Amino acid sequence: MPHPDSPALSSHDAHWWRQAVIYQIYPRSFADSDGDGIGDIPGVTSRLPYLADLGVDAVWLSPFYPSQLADGGYDVADYRDVDPRLGTLDDFDAMVAVAGRLGLKTMVDIVPNHSSDQHVWFQEALAAAPGSAARERYVFRDGRGRDGELPPTDWPSSFGGPAWTRVADGQWYLHLYAPEQPDFNWDNPEVREDFHHTLRFWSDRGVAGFRVDVAHGLAKDLGAPLRDLGEQQSYHPDALPADGSHPLWDRDAVHDIYRGWRQIFDSYDPPRFAVAEAWVRASRRTAYASAGGLGQAFEFDFLGAPLGAVEMHTVIDSALADARRAGATSTWVLSNHDVVRHVSRYALPGDPTKRDLEEWLLTDGRDPAPDLPTGVRRARAAALLMLALPGSAYVYQGEELGLPEVADLDRADLRDPMWVRSGGRVKGRDGCRVPLPWTREGTSFGFGPAGSWLPQPADWGTYAADVQSGDKASFLELYRRALRLRRTLVADETLEWACSPEQTRQGLLHFTRAGGWHTVSNLSDGHVPLPPGEVLLASGPLTGDELPPWTSVWLRTGAASEH
Repeated sequence: MPHPDSPALSSHDAHWWRQAVIYQIYPRSFADSDGDGIGDIPGVTSRLPYLADLGVDAVWLSPFYPSQLADGGYDVADYRDVDPRLGTLDDFDAMVAVAGRLGLKTMVDIVPNHSSDQHVWFQEALAAAPGSAARERYVFRDGRGRDGELPPTDWPSSFGGPAWTRVADGQWYLHLYAPEQPDFNWDNPEVREDFHHTLRFWSDRGVAGFRVDVAHGLAKDLGAPLRDLGEQQSYHPDALPADGSHPLWDRDAVHDIYRGWRQIFDSYDPPRFAVAEAWVRASRRTAYASAGGLGQAFEFDFLGAPLGAVEMHTVIDSALADARRAGATSTWVLSNHDVVRHVSRYALPGDPTKRDLEEWLLTDGRDPAPDLPTGVRRARAAALLMLALPGSAYVYQGEELGLPEVADLDRADLRDPMWVRSGGRVKGRDGCRVPLPWTREGTSFGFGPAGSWLPQPADWGTYAADVQSGDKASFLELYRRALRLRRTLVADETLEWACSPEQTRQGLLHFTRAGGWHTVSNLSDGHVPLPPGEVLLASGPLTGDELPPWTSVWLRTGAASEH
């Protein structure tokens, strides 16, 4: 086992994460070392030099734990082991050691709201009697109706259908996601202590931080009688009450749990950190990011906002203000494993909502037809905008290659539980999880020695890393140059706007960072004047003293040009 004082942690920098670029790896789709079609931990290790060369500071691994894959690995059967299909604990330790030697820190996903139904605790609960200690680790209740044949409440699952499933002896158990993902009872001290053990287990192996799945869902109002939701069935953040009174989501008691986690994090040198996946109202996000809590929370408003100057200005101001109140830094995300890739989102007309995107996927991405050149141009501009902002940038695997969504996966190939649970009304998230192309040629485009668990498009090789490497006009080289420059330019966490409200309404975003670093983004269909200064990097070709439509530029007075 590598010592916690591995090279990536040896600086004892407690605040490394505040301005870090963190690369999200979806392990099953990253790199396959053994030819079974599934990405694995040795595959990740083999590609770490690529990530070090890309210029990121840390890698975050989505779940790699033993799982039945009812929800892409987010149904965890054992929180302190590696799925045998993905490797071993020795493989994990070797990966952390290699990452450390390359100057990369390692983060892992932690999934505390629910386990797999194959978890030893849940199997014990099924075998135990109602009211037993084994069942108290989860949420079991008697049903309603004459013979308990009705669910205990009207709570819906986030994946569609009811949030309750009945077991053989007549009781029901709660699962806010798939039936294979029973919710833990976090009022149970045994559950809390077991997760403390898990946090120490991975921290002792050199893990620097954690991404906390469904961070807002752990504390629930389980007092008798359970409360129905009635007409308010939506779990959308804006539908949640602002006072934390929802029976399931974003309850104030959840922060007591994270204060206990913080004590564990701070017992290490440097302290471990965590980022919350908390789909809550913006006004309530800061509590998750506090210094006494997890330390950081995802800023999903940036991901969901239309790529317009007014909208982005508003989101950026709000996110920076939230981070200041929490004593944290903001997080910037354009894509992840749960959303349509942003190249494709930006290629669609208008500003598609989540519902629009779900309907678009059901047409296999044909209606409306995406304008991919426009999507690429906008995504490149958005990348330079995001990477210039103060705070942490989270890059989803393949976005540095400009990968689009694979919208036309055959129905028979879909693996996302959303597809089944919604009765075919929601195609799901598989299109952003298609395994990466590393080479133009070869079986599975270099993903592995054989095929891939999700089919790759026939033209996937044109996006391959080996095709783009060295091509100054490519997506990959844009990210490499941006991340190299970012290391030299980031000096503090301040941002000052240099555009007037009228300019913003016309599509211009212009802000400065310390040291005279300017970022100018033209998020419109027209040309705008390019401010004076030496160009450091541009997302697309420049024309004289004008900034073309959907283009971002970094510039600084007296700097050498690199565009």
